[in-house]
Amino acid sequence: MTRWTPRPDGGRPSGKDCSHTWTADPPPLGETCASCAPHERAPTDLLLCLTCGHVGCSDSSRGAHATAHFDSSAHPVARTLASDREWAWCYEDEVYLDPLEEPLPRFTPRTPESVWDYPRPPVIREDDRDVRVECAGQVVAETRRAVRVLETSHPPVFYVPPQDVRTEFVLPAVAGRTWCEWKGSARYWDVIVENDVRARAAWSYPRPEPGYAPLADFFAFYPSLMDRCTVDGEEVTAQKGDFYGGWITAEVRGPFKGAPGTQLW
Repeated sequence: MTRWTPRPDGGRPSGKDCSHTWTADPPPLGETCASCAPHERAPTDLLLCLTCGHVGCSDSSRGAHATAHFDSSAHPVARTLASDREWAWCYEDEVYLDPLEEPLPRFTPRTPESVWDYPRPPVIREDDRDVRVECAGQVVAETRRAVRVLETSHPPVFYVPPQDVRTEFVLPAVAGRTWCEWKGSARYWDVIVENDVRARAAWSYPRPEPGYAPLADFFAFYPSLMDRCTVDGEEVTAQKGDFYGGWITAEVRGPFKGAPGTQLW
């Protein structure tokens, strides 16, 4: 498992930063470029899609089939399969990525926040910390552009943009919608990794109510139904209760709604 970081010098043709620091490293779906193989071409410079394992020839190869895969799938990052070097390329942000060899720094405590200081109606706040969701040995989502929803008596709920969610693991739930008086109609999703099914483990607002438009199509995950959720490396504690999906981190202070006897708070 390799974690990636934007190349610090001269490796950013677009000048952009990149938040696609995937640690997932799926097995290659083939040993050569699937588009080249029928023509008995075996390009030496291959890229592995870090979302689905697709193998295609790189931009420097004739045909550029790795780029064609990105154009059709929008999967952001591919890494080289060359044995003599290790790097990755983010098609979305046009940034080279190198392996991050140093361990991630431990989370830095933030100013304490009482959930009783959060407002109602809830508010949306951008959050640039590293937000990560793991399930059945896979990184299902990772981002530095999450938003938090803050509401009185509730721990924050983190919403991840769809570009930073491995959507091959997130499939529509068979049935069920709920209604939030503020945000509107919520759609539910199952998280499925091979034979491991976590039913209704995530939700989203396809058409949120006015005032909550930034949440459109972002995914929120129940930390109680995932194997591990972290914020800047700190493992999250799940809010109690079957319905709520708040993320409790070190800076958040309660008491929290959700436990037995708190439904009328």
